[in-house]
Amino acid sequence: MPKKLIKRYLPDHKSIKEQKALSIFGTLLHDANLWHLNRKSACGAFGIGLFYAFWPVPFQMWLAAATAIPMRVNLPLSVATVWITNPFTMPPIFYTAYLVGTLIIGTPTQNFEFELSWQWVVNSLETIGPAFLVGCAVCAVIAGLVGYFGLNYMWRFSVKKAWQQRQIKRAKRAQTAG
Repeated sequence: MPKKLIKRYLPDHKSIKEQKALSIFGTLLHDANLWHLNRKSACGAFGIGLFYAFWPVPFQMWLAAATAIPMRVNLPLSVATVWITNPFTMPPIFYTAYLVGTLIIGTPTQNFEFELSWQWVVNSLETIGPAFLVGCAVCAVIAGLVGYFGLNYMWRFSVKKAWQQRQIKRAKRAQTAG
C-alpha cells in the first residue's frame, strides 16, 4: 500500500532529470536507485526530506537532493517530502521548533512580531535565534528518525498484511477445491 500511495503523487523521473537546477549532478542522476521505489529507498528519502524540512533555509529541496543522490535513495520522494514545511505550515512548525529550543536551552520565551526587514532578522538572531536554531536542529533529527522508522514500520506492516491476506485467499481456494 505505501508504494502505490507514494507512486501516485511522485512526478515522472524524466521530468526531474530535465530540471536545470539538478544539472550540477550530471550523470549521477542516471543511477537507477534514485528512481526505484522500494522500502529502503523510500524510508531513506522520507527521513532525509523530513530532516531538511526543519531547516530554516530557502534551498531545502537542493539540500535534500544533494543528500539523496550519494545515499542512493529515492530522489523525488526526498525532494517532495521537504514541502511539509510550506508557506502555510511553516509558522506553526517553526514556532514549535522555537518552543522546543527554549525548553532545551532553558531560556524563557520572548514575545516578538515578524517584520519583513533585514534589521529584524539580525536582531532576531541575537534574541530568539539561538533557541530557534537549537529547536530546529532537534526537531530535524527527531522528524528524520521518526519518518525513517515510521515509514519502515508501515511498509513492513503493509507487506505482512498483504501476505496474510494472500494466505487466507489461498486457504479458501484450497477448501473450495478440496
